Amino acid sequence: MKPKLVLIEGLPGFGKTTTAQLVHEILTEMNLKSQLFLEGDLEHPADYEGVACLEKNEFDELLGTHEKFRDLLNNRVIKQGSHSFLEYRKIANEYGPDFPDELLQAVAKNDVYELSLAQNRKLITERWKGFSANILNGPDTFVFDCCFIQNPVTIGMIKYGAQKEDVINYVLELAAIVERLNPLLLYVEQNDLDHSFRKAVKERPKEWSEGFIEYYTNQGYGKKQGYTGLEGTLEVLKARRELEEEIFNGINIAKKKVNNSSYDLNDYKQVLVGILSEYFSSAN
Repeated sequence: MKPKLVLIEGLPGFGKTTTAQLVHEILTEMNLKSQLFLEGDLEHPADYEGVACLEKNEFDELLGTHEKFRDLLNNRVIKQGSHSFLEYRKIANEYGPDFPDELLQAVAKNDVYELSLAQNRKLITERWKGFSANILNGPDTFVFDCCFIQNPVTIGMIKYGAQKEDVINYVLELAAIVERLNPLLLYVEQNDLDHSFRKAVKERPKEWSEGFIEYYTNQGYGKKQGYTGLEGTLEVLKARRELEEEIFNGINIAKKKVNNSSYDLNDYKQVLVGILSEYFSSAN
């Protein structure tokens, strides 16, 4: 069976998004049906992006505190068992200034990626199980950018400074869930982490780098180690790289490392063509 899922992973600034876009492009050129979901996609079928999860008492309290928006919240809530899900980023985009910042912040406190690691893992693994079952017999291949390894590592290691084994087991559980989709993992590498990340900092908006550095040094692993600023962030990234290397080596799915150090788009695409042709040739 051809892979029904291609997972793109790697460190920030290494070219994950570019790789995911190229993979989608190549699969389309191979006349294969491909669906691409990049980091931050609010329509992601296996992850929660801009989604809050509240227990019944928390949702009831939200309604009471924001009585004016009771109808809106009731109309948009998605109830699953004891959980109430609000796609708050979608709602905020749709309503603009009519969705007040105070309400946005109140809901965002319960973002799936602001919950405890145990709660997050339970919700995310359930989400992946549903996705896996839904696409198993369909014709499309899904291309995911960075939600398979990066997200568990980010919330586990970076946010909470969790034990290494807990983070590894989180990813291994996701791998077991998608095993029947015959997934292919492409891990993007760079020869020089320091250069690649500094390049990303230079090229991206200042707000991105400031937020990234704060996230990486003011909580979890970075805070425990006493790291600060850009230099501290690089130290956290080195530790993350070691953890992801261990995850990659221990994971039991089809996997390849791809080196993007040259930043030569044409050459890089040809490397990806070779890899994808190997794994998808039986579909032609």
